[in-house]
Amino acid sequence: MRYAFSTLGVPGMGVEEVVGLAVRSGYEGVELRAAEDEPVHAGLGRRERERVAAEFGRAGVKVLAVCGYARIAAEGDDAPVLREIRELLRLAADLGAPFVRVFPGGGRDRAVSDAAAARRLGAAAETAAGFGVRILLETHDSHPAGADVARVLRRVDHPHTGAIWDVLHPWLGGEEPAAAHTALAPFLGYVQVKDVASRDDLAPLPLGAGALPLAECLSGLTPGTWLSWEYEKRWHPGAPELPALLEPGRRHLESLLAATP
Repeated sequence: MRYAFSTLGVPGMGVEEVVGLAVRSGYEGVELRAAEDEPVHAGLGRRERERVAAEFGRAGVKVLAVCGYARIAAEGDDAPVLREIRELLRLAADLGAPFVRVFPGGGRDRAVSDAAAARRLGAAAETAAGFGVRILLETHDSHPAGADVARVLRRVDHPHTGAIWDVLHPWLGGEEPAAAHTALAPFLGYVQVKDVASRDDLAPLPLGAGALPLAECLSGLTPGTWLSWEYEKRWHPGAPELPALLEPGRRHLESLLAATP
């Protein structure tokens, strides 16, 4: 497998330091949280983007994804959502990232949310193809299960759309890892791993220290799949610092994979 981590776990850390941390910890890639309170976001100018891309390129570390906050199933007009996705796609293309992450963000009416998500993904997919980037819908909020995300992606049916399997949210909703994997396998871009103490305590923990069935989630994945550790330090400032946990976390994933039949 190939290993990455999200800058959600090192909020505000500069690009050079993030790249160095990846190299020292044995991670081949990084998910970049694209937000105005982070060093990398859609408002960066051309020269700043070139500097970020060059920093990663010199170290041989992949920008795995630009993780934005566009909500493709949200209520309201399509135009602002599509504009936000286009800006994220352009940023990803400039940084050499193959993926852009989007959220569902739908309401209570599943049919309405599914229709909005499929319509917007379908409209954005050709733009994504032009940039050479794939839009990945994460298992999250209104569409937490693999079956929920797959339901939308089957309607879109475009090679420049796909899924991120955030292993937490299907588990929170009671979807078994095997079922989530079966639903998402035809669309899977990569897997976000994490660990928490319980369904009632979502503060991030070192991989293997919590209740998530990580071994079951990893079982059956195609060799070469990207595994990205999304440690939610940004939302839990009292959690232990991520840098010292990265290398042991990678070793834990490697041990789980080695034990997988």
